[in-house]
Amino acid sequence: MIKIFDHITMENHPDQSALVGELNEGLVEFFDRFSSWESSVIEAGHLKIADAHAIEVLGHYGRMNMKDLAGRLGLTTGTTTITVDRLEQGGFARRIRAEHDRRSYIIELTGAGSDAHEEHHRHHMNLAREVFSVLGEDESAILVSILRKINEHI
Repeated sequence: MIKIFDHITMENHPDQSALVGELNEGLVEFFDRFSSWESSVIEAGHLKIADAHAIEVLGHYGRMNMKDLAGRLGLTTGTTTITVDRLEQGGFARRIRAEHDRRSYIIELTGAGSDAHEEHHRHHMNLAREVFSVLGEDESAILVSILRKINEHI
C-alpha cells in the first residue's frame, strides 16, 4: 500500500518536501490530461467511461463472473451489474449462466464488444507510441520500470 504524505516527517527534509510537492503537481496534471484524453476517446465511441473500462477488462482478461469483474474494476457488484446491463442493452456483452453454479452468470464480450475493445486498445497504443516518440527508448524503458514499481504499491 502506498504511504500517505506525512507533513511532520517531510518538514524534517525540506528538499524532499519540495520534490514531493513537485511530484504531486506533475501527477495531478498528468492525471487530468490523461482523464481528459480518455474521456474524449470514449465519448467519441458513445460509451460511458465505466462501460469502456468493463469492456477493457473483459477484452484483456476474457470472460468472468460478476464478482471477478467488479473486483478488477474496483467497484461493487451492484454498480457492475448496472454497467453490464448497459453493455448488454448496447450489444457489447452478454450474460451466460455458469455451468458449475446455475445461480451465477459469466459475462463475456459479443462481437461488437470485442470490436470496441480493439478500437479502444488501438487508441491506448497510439498514446503509448506518442509518449515513446517524446521520451525515446532509454527514457521509455525507465518509465516502464517506474510505472511497474508504482503499480505494485498502489
